[in-house]
Amino acid sequence: MGRERETPKEQQQVSYTVEQLVAVNPYNPDILPDLENYVNEQVSLQTYSLDANLCLLRLYQFEPERMSTQIVARILVKALMAMPAPDFSLCLFLIPERVQMEEQFKTLIVLSHYLETGRFRQFWDEAAKSRHIVEAVPGFEQAIQAYAIHVLSLTYQKIPRPVLAEAINIEGLSLDKFLEHQAANGGWILEKGHGRGQLIVLPQNEFNHPELKKSAADSVPLEHITRIFPILG
Repeated sequence: MGRERETPKEQQQVSYTVEQLVAVNPYNPDILPDLENYVNEQVSLQTYSLDANLCLLRLYQFEPERMSTQIVARILVKALMAMPAPDFSLCLFLIPERVQMEEQFKTLIVLSHYLETGRFRQFWDEAAKSRHIVEAVPGFEQAIQAYAIHVLSLTYQKIPRPVLAEAINIEGLSLDKFLEHQAANGGWILEKGHGRGQLIVLPQNEFNHPELKKSAADSVPLEHITRIFPILG
């Protein structure tokens, strides 16, 4: 007997990633459950996809009755973790105002404001009151600490230990271990001193050392400049 032909159902199924589904048909409401599951996957695996999350928020606009506020909250927390990227504002723009007025979203908006304005002490105080929101997303604290260090590195050449401790919400022996790690792996220099009087020298960059910033003339190759002269003649 010859081999029976496979029916289409028996043939190899084509599987698509969530990113492919978003790229092919981002306004298809049938992919909404996949996108919601993908948000939970981002949380559990500590990954991130802004495009997929924005796609889900747009679909919620078209089908508000299917909106999960728990999923929306997780999207916003992940967006906060992506700072200094403007992801939080991009996501918030797609969330209806009536939803934004819910207490958990009002809290997240306040947290975003504190981060944008560099008010880290207020941020950590407010986050401590809302642990049930932020601690539902693993890696949140570490992501915000990295953002705080980024902001400080744009401002300080040398930073007093108390200022750093307040910004990243670490003190005592935990801060000592953190500083030792940064000195060994991040290029930080710990000046002599103990306790609150200690200064930490941060790696140089074009913001905390303006002299490192290249001028426009330095950044334009000479041959590009010489090509302009005949045009100007």
